Amino acid sequence: MKLKMQKIHFTKARLKNQWHDHVTLTLDDRGRISDIRTGDQAPGPDTERVAGYALPGMPNIHSHAFQRAMAGLAEYRTSGGAGRRDSFWTWRDVMYRFAQKLSPDDLYHIARQLYVEMLRAGYTAVAEFHYLHHQPGGAPYDNPAEMSLAISRAAADAGLDLTLLPVLYQAAGFGGQPLSPEQARFGHSAAQYCQLLDLLHDSFQDDPTRRLGVAFHSLRAVPPESFDPVIRHLDSLSPDAPIHIHIAEQTKEVEDCRQWSGQRPVEWLLAHQALNERWCLVHATHLTENETSTLAQSGAVAGICPTTEANLGDGLFPLKSYLDQGGRIAIGSDSHISVSPVEELRLLEYGQRLHHQSRNIVATAEQPHTGERLYQASLQGGRRAMGRRDAGAIAVGRRADLIVLDATSPLLCATPDRYLLDRFIFSGNDNPVKDVMVAGRWRIRDRHHPQAAAIAGDFRRTMTRLMTLLD
Repeated sequence: MKLKMQKIHFTKARLKNQWHDHVTLTLDDRGRISDIRTGDQAPGPDTERVAGYALPGMPNIHSHAFQRAMAGLAEYRTSGGAGRRDSFWTWRDVMYRFAQKLSPDDLYHIARQLYVEMLRAGYTAVAEFHYLHHQPGGAPYDNPAEMSLAISRAAADAGLDLTLLPVLYQAAGFGGQPLSPEQARFGHSAAQYCQLLDLLHDSFQDDPTRRLGVAFHSLRAVPPESFDPVIRHLDSLSPDAPIHIHIAEQTKEVEDCRQWSGQRPVEWLLAHQALNERWCLVHATHLTENETSTLAQSGAVAGICPTTEANLGDGLFPLKSYLDQGGRIAIGSDSHISVSPVEELRLLEYGQRLHHQSRNIVATAEQPHTGERLYQASLQGGRRAMGRRDAGAIAVGRRADLIVLDATSPLLCATPDRYLLDRFIFSGNDNPVKDVMVAGRWRIRDRHHPQAAAIAGDFRRTMTRLMTLLD
């Protein structure tokens, strides 16, 4: 359904990386910005007035929605005897057991609750890295896209823009090791996967808030011969669609890759695929200097998920070196032990401060404010990783994907413009986001989502049933 033309006046808005007072936006019937007026202190009677500071909403470029329901359920020791330690791999065992219990309805209710939380936090779009495809045991649903469509419905009902990344998952380890029983829900042949892409492409075709891309789970889970035919098939559907992959998240993964191929994961990918702006390398935590430089020059985006990477003990991405060489970044909440762009950005910088034993690591002479550089870099990398070139800025021709900060918040009141983003990110845990707009439609007003209570009720009932099954 098309929108009516709208005029909206904001106390302040961020245009071309600067704050301007009294900004009036005109939005067309597609939710795009068709006109901007600044210094407009007397907007007409047909103009909606919004008290607060408007800025582009943040894309969340890496999500496993179902894992929101298990957040906090793996925070206990599982590794047993002396000398052993918990890791990503022990956490993964817990995740696999949880994933076996989920039905399409469960996934829908979990994802819908999560997507409302994302909107409230200031995310306006999500890239869902979705690999929970089949029934427990691996048999397809009658509709092979059943679980993917549950994700799509959840995003539509919450009001969040979605880039769906169905995941190709074929092997349990490097060299094409067969999938384990716990992984059977994830698996496709390349031909089956391309059929899934066709089904989803047809479903998404007429919906401007839905975008389709592909995700290769990882080098350990996708044999080399599957990459090119899948990419060719994607190109036949949408030649600019995004391509994502988990890579170099864990040191064990790096060593296993070297034993298999003689190369490190990012080194192998750079040698075998023509990386460009369509690609998003999720985590890319463990890089050599040469990998860092080559990745930065490729135009690909590094998708960094600081709260999950910290939770799993992954390590630290070489952020300063990568940014200094022109690398692009974006952020994701991944396993959703936190759902907050502020916390992702804050921890991204704080991890670097601990490593370098210095402050304001990402700031530069050209952009001395850490918060501004982090936010802007993540916006621009995020829109590329989402396949959303029409997002990421308040500008004529761009989609109206906005968040509005409460000017009366104790975190922001009386703050000079040049410190606003710094204070938004670094000054506390109270969320000052009060309104959220996606593609010209208000989704959060005065911190309220219109279906929040019903959605939370469905989520509670789902969790009650799942917890019974997990006991």
